[in-house]
Amino acid sequence: MARVTLADVARAAGVDMSTASRVLRGESSQRVREETRDRILKIAADLQYLANPLARGLRTQRTDTLGIVVPQLDNPVFASAIRGAELAAAKLGYSLLISHREPGATATTIAKISQTNRVDGLLVASLDDDEVLRTDRAAARVPFVLMNRILPGAPLSVVLDSRAAARKAVDHLTSLGHRRIVHLAGRSGGFNARERLQGYRDGLEAAGIPFDESLVAVAGYTAEGGADAMRALLAARPTAVLAATLVSAAGAMATLHEAGLRIPEDVSVTGLHDAPVAGMLYPPLTSVAMPTEEMGRVAATLLIRSLAGETPDPVAPLPPGALVIRRSTGPTLS
Repeated sequence: MARVTLADVARAAGVDMSTASRVLRGESSQRVREETRDRILKIAADLQYLANPLARGLRTQRTDTLGIVVPQLDNPVFASAIRGAELAAAKLGYSLLISHREPGATATTIAKISQTNRVDGLLVASLDDDEVLRTDRAAARVPFVLMNRILPGAPLSVVLDSRAAARKAVDHLTSLGHRRIVHLAGRSGGFNARERLQGYRDGLEAAGIPFDESLVAVAGYTAEGGADAMRALLAARPTAVLAATLVSAAGAMATLHEAGLRIPEDVSVTGLHDAPVAGMLYPPLTSVAMPTEEMGRVAATLLIRSLAGETPDPVAPLPPGALVIRRSTGPTLS
């Protein structure tokens, strides 16, 4: 069956192609009689007409597509952010192109996507150092919104209030009587790692517990990193653990099981970010819910507003959600 064209719709509706095109694009700058508009839309629906985005892009130099670049596809944090961005983009008439870039990768993913006219703007989440991200941002030829971190000089970003989330988790642990709490930190020197470490320290200070640097180990954002960091801290004999992420918390729990320690009887474990997988761990993990889907939605909306020529105001850090208490935390027995 031959593809229905704009000319077919215009011919059936008895109008010229420019009128049909304006109606189907939703333009309202030029008046078209309501009955004519309705007739064009009905005929387009009856003929199952689909606009040719490639041809439109050649005319307008726009793709009506956003790009989102993430460092991990199997991490619930980024999966949730992608979902939020996709929902917001679709609502405003945009598609979403997903690109995966491993931390430390040398390929100029961002430059390639933006310079080949594949997207109108980019949403970027990255675990790379600031200098790498600055290079990428300079190479991008389209508007650029950062997710889950702040980069000095980059005007548009949407972040989570990781400091408040870490404080909420530590408050829970200290309310259970824990005083020897170790922290499995994020990437050394990273924005979120600093925020979470400060929230950890805030919680200790509020409970009158001195900060001890030896009780902090860098775990990064993988299960392997969490397992290794927990292994390094076993000699400190902690009664509780705050992991920077759900994924590193899962790795820490695996190490505790291997060491023959009971959760939560010997060591309580909590992490930041909540997802269905938290309830599937053994025991189910206590975690602080974070609005990652909302982050993706807000970032996509911010980018589209920027594409429309607006100058959006900076977005305040999105506050954490509830502490979801499960069986991985309990009162200290020591």
